[in-house]
Amino acid sequence: MRRYLRIVVLCLACGFCSLLYAFSQLAVSLEEGAGGGGGKPQAAAASWLAGGGRGGARGVGSAGPAAHPGRSDRCKDFSLCYWNPYWMLPSDVCGMNCFWEAAFRYSLKVQPAQRMHLAVVACGERLEETITMLKSAIIFSIRPLQFHIFAEDQLHDSFKGILESWSFLQTFNYSLYPITFPSENAAEWKKLFKPCASQRLFLPLILKEVDSLLYVDTDILFLRPVDDIWSLLKKFNSTQIAAMAPEHEEPRIGWYNRFARHPYYGKTGVNSGVMLMNMTRMRRKYFKNDMTAVRLRWGDILMPLLKKYKLNITWGDQDLLNIIFFHNPESLFVFPCQWNYRPDHCIYGSNCQGAEEEGIFILHGNRGVYHDDKQPAFRAIYEALRNCSFKDDNIRSLLKPLELELQKTVHTYCGKIYKIFIKQLTKSIQDRYDRPPKESIDENIEWL
Repeated sequence: MRRYLRIVVLCLACGFCSLLYAFSQLAVSLEEGAGGGGGKPQAAAASWLAGGGRGGARGVGSAGPAAHPGRSDRCKDFSLCYWNPYWMLPSDVCGMNCFWEAAFRYSLKVQPAQRMHLAVVACGERLEETITMLKSAIIFSIRPLQFHIFAEDQLHDSFKGILESWSFLQTFNYSLYPITFPSENAAEWKKLFKPCASQRLFLPLILKEVDSLLYVDTDILFLRPVDDIWSLLKKFNSTQIAAMAPEHEEPRIGWYNRFARHPYYGKTGVNSGVMLMNMTRMRRKYFKNDMTAVRLRWGDILMPLLKKYKLNITWGDQDLLNIIFFHNPESLFVFPCQWNYRPDHCIYGSNCQGAEEEGIFILHGNRGVYHDDKQPAFRAIYEALRNCSFKDDNIRSLLKPLELELQKTVHTYCGKIYKIFIKQLTKSIQDRYDRPPKESIDENIEWL
């Protein structure tokens, strides 16, 4: 009996050692896999880009040793795993005896945070608006950001100068791209609706290496972390490729259902000022259309669509998106109005129930309301974020003077409900800057 017991104990011991070895090998393979996908973002060019362009990417604010090339680090490799005692490891490798390390190293693992990709198109006098939008994204977001900025050539130096001055934050990278359209129809695309606005239609074809992307207009302000709208990608079903908010909540004041001379999505159309995209799916999908019985891919459908409807569209690329999703409604995820809150939601009285309940998540100051006196509540939010610095105390102290300014706007319909403008903003500041420092890294911790 004792002989059998000894055999069982020996087998268990061998099995335990084998299990530890398997964990150790898995550790090496996982870490090598995680480290192999890094590298600088690149501005991929569509097949119709001419001459290579100036679409090179330049990263800013990347954390870690790569951000400090002059610093000398003893440890060149943290991922190598040895079964040798610690004192036998090479001097430039940090680690411990993997026999014991493998037993616990994967109970808690801090993963490198995946960057969220944010794109914007800036032409003309949109530099200040764009910079303020980017600042609002940085202030509240938790995970690092990758900005894709498409701008006219004369704006590139200004963007570089400002973004380089923010590099101390080490929370974002950026890439600058020229405005680029298909060469044979460049003039026609550029003048569609507003200068350069239709550039967004070609983002899936230009940013070929980017899987998912959040596109926003320059007049957008984030009042909660970009992480939150980015998380909506996980709610897409298997057929959905993009997400937008309705153009109107109240059909009686809707534009598309009253005036449009072309197909549009749903009851009131959708607004493309905030557009979340799974661009891998967009590039793969074949779209139904009313031009041919054959389904067309994204790069093939845009020009025929413009030729057919160019005399019937008013809002340019947004109208083309509405036509596409009219024929492919299963491909669109519709998020509520608080993710794209515009003057239309309060100019004739409040009609965005989600914002009334939870506050405004993303503010969209279209029609130039940040720069005139027609909607002073929108302008007050814009100026507060424009003038805000990245110092924690400055951000915390933003709320009281802002509320005083908003109280001066109660003579307008939007001003009468000014509290919805700061409801989510207050929560975002408290969550981001008033919680204990330890909690701020919890978003990047994965339990295995």
